[in-house]
Amino acid sequence: MRHESIVDAIGHTPLVRLRVPAPEGVEVYAKLELANAFAMKDRVARQVVTEARRSGALRPGAPIVESSSGTMALGLALVGTHLGHPVHIVTDPRIDPITLAKLRTLGCEVHVVSAMGDQGWQSARLDLLAELMTGLPGAFWPQQYSNPQNPAAYRGLAEELVDDLGTVDVVVGSVGSGGSLCGTSRALLERFPELTVVGVDAVGSVLFGQPDVPTRRQSGLGNSLYPDNIDYRLIDEVHWLSDDEAFAATRALAREQKIFAGNTSGSVYRVLTHLAAHAAPGTKLVGIMPDRGDRYVDTVYAADAAVSGTAAARAGATTGDAPVIATEPTPVRYGELVSTWSYARISRRERPLLFFVESNTTGTGMLALTTAVRLGLEPVLFVVDPARYQGLAETGARVVVCDTDDPEALRKAAEVAAGDREVAGVTTTSEYYLVQSAALAEGLGVAANPAAALAACRDKSATRRTLLAHGVRQPRFAEVRDPAEVEAAVAAVGLPCVVKPVDESGSHEVLWCEDVATVAEQARKLLAVTRNVRGQASAGTVLVEEYLTGPEFSAEMFRADGETYCVGITQRTVSELPYFVETGHLFPAVLPEETAAAMADTARRSLAAVGLERGPAHVELRLTADGPAVIEINARLAGGMIPELIRPATGIDLLDQQIRAAAGLPLNLTPERSRSAGIRFLIAADQGRLTAVEGVERAAAVAGVERVTVTAAAGRAVRPVREAYDRLGHVIAVGDGPEEVGGALDAALAELTVVVEAE
Repeated sequence: MRHESIVDAIGHTPLVRLRVPAPEGVEVYAKLELANAFAMKDRVARQVVTEARRSGALRPGAPIVESSSGTMALGLALVGTHLGHPVHIVTDPRIDPITLAKLRTLGCEVHVVSAMGDQGWQSARLDLLAELMTGLPGAFWPQQYSNPQNPAAYRGLAEELVDDLGTVDVVVGSVGSGGSLCGTSRALLERFPELTVVGVDAVGSVLFGQPDVPTRRQSGLGNSLYPDNIDYRLIDEVHWLSDDEAFAATRALAREQKIFAGNTSGSVYRVLTHLAAHAAPGTKLVGIMPDRGDRYVDTVYAADAAVSGTAAARAGATTGDAPVIATEPTPVRYGELVSTWSYARISRRERPLLFFVESNTTGTGMLALTTAVRLGLEPVLFVVDPARYQGLAETGARVVVCDTDDPEALRKAAEVAAGDREVAGVTTTSEYYLVQSAALAEGLGVAANPAAALAACRDKSATRRTLLAHGVRQPRFAEVRDPAEVEAAVAAVGLPCVVKPVDESGSHEVLWCEDVATVAEQARKLLAVTRNVRGQASAGTVLVEEYLTGPEFSAEMFRADGETYCVGITQRTVSELPYFVETGHLFPAVLPEETAAAMADTARRSLAAVGLERGPAHVELRLTADGPAVIEINARLAGGMIPELIRPATGIDLLDQQIRAAAGLPLNLTPERSRSAGIRFLIAADQGRLTAVEGVERAAAVAGVERVTVTAAAGRAVRPVREAYDRLGHVIAVGDGPEEVGGALDAALAELTVVVEAE
């Protein structure tokens, strides 16, 4: 076949029948994507670059910048430089010398990061990429992990398979960015809805419910981040191989089939042969072989290849021990920790259902739904008004409209939605629907927190009464249901005091009061409110409580298997009185060990008092002269982006753990690292209309800053903070210690200016 250029020659790769042990009538094929000019991602590079040129996102002669350690870099080098674009590749020290030589010879500029970031090499590369983008005006970033043109590039591969085979029953592919397997299988499923899609991952990759092990040696598959291009709804089964198993399988592929390939192809070969040996007669199986083996001569193909460390460490091996090579995969429950070749079935047709009763409208709300999909569940969201949820259509959740405040209507809707399917659990990310979700779980016979325990947390006056009965230190308090009760309440509590609604969140209408008149005015105001911010009937009760002096903290807790875990203590910064808005956090808090232990113990006692049995809790405390005192118990994850600090600081993804706990999946609350992370919120100094937040790019470029996010749109009415809804955005920084984090946050905030036009 004649082509006008090297770019036109991409694709049209050979399909080879393999000689493997299998029942008679089973056909096993390898799609040799390694026969492209460089490798499989030549297809992606051509698709992404040509589409960007067509749309105008990539101007003639403009630079291309991408993070890659292998075949995507080579594909961009091929296509980009051929079409006249300077190509900058950001990579890490794991890049092999052959790929490095190819890139430089093709005319690329290669930038190698020197150390891992907060989430392994990938995050370090993305940090450097961001710096390059600011210095290269007009540069185009293909974003292979989230660009929809990545999976779209593999429609051609699927068409080639159909042309060559007519039908396909099983497709096996490695998963890194998610593009090849998901793009190919999505196109094939349009023709063959009974197709079985099998993903292959690495032990130590986070892609399919495993903890991250950044030291894994496999390349081309696995990841430390979650790419947007993985559509978990397409995959029926996932296999994990350790480094040693993948390398051994790659050598076996060369020895048995005469295909000299990379470890992605070797991993696919091992799984493909296993499936073929157990396939029914007449089955056609295809494995996608991504790249050639020349990059791996000093690793995979080294005669004296050392034990990788990934499988060996998990199996208890020490240096010099023989590699642990499984000859058959171990079946595991999805989410169970694996160390050697294992597999889990997550059939897309019969996945367990996870019910959500409403959710946060921002932050963790939509992310929780996509997390459920990633964990092999089918999320079902029960809502009154779907229009409240931006981005809902992209989550993969099924939406059921019903009255979520009517227990009977909610239960009936849930029973219809469940049909004869398994309901794994019921949860919510919304403070306002904790009790409803627990009551629904009880009605369906699904394990969950007792509704009474959640009610005791939701109603702050009930919390106070419960803690008092159990002797847990807290402020003095009084409940007010009529303005006439204010004077007696103040007499019981003393001045100054704090007045708050018992059923709101986010510091909404919480006020410090120094005299009876202010208390009375605030109480009358709150008692006049009949509906809360989610439209539910207000409790009709105001809490007047003692104002405790001392710094503020929160204990991030998790209940699982009868144990109460303290993930860590967060140091909180709040606005000036008379309001109590969180303006910054540091995790973990800088505290003497015994003080942190006392806070954790107080939080544990408070959770035991209210009867919380499972899942996350966020316990707010003040450190008084007499020790820690409980301010509030939130039977949910912390707000204020605290989970986003805990993740880079410890490696624990609390939202992931919440979904696991709700669905009864295995948990992993063991820290993987010990770093510091902090956040500062952007606030307006004056009242008026927001014109702009200036200096975002400069702030984002400060060393240690992980992200700068502006959540408020220009033109919005703003004011000095009175509640959490007044915050305009945030800066998050990560470092090896609190001083480093604090310095980064200070430097970033110095670059930011909130411009407000007075009204």
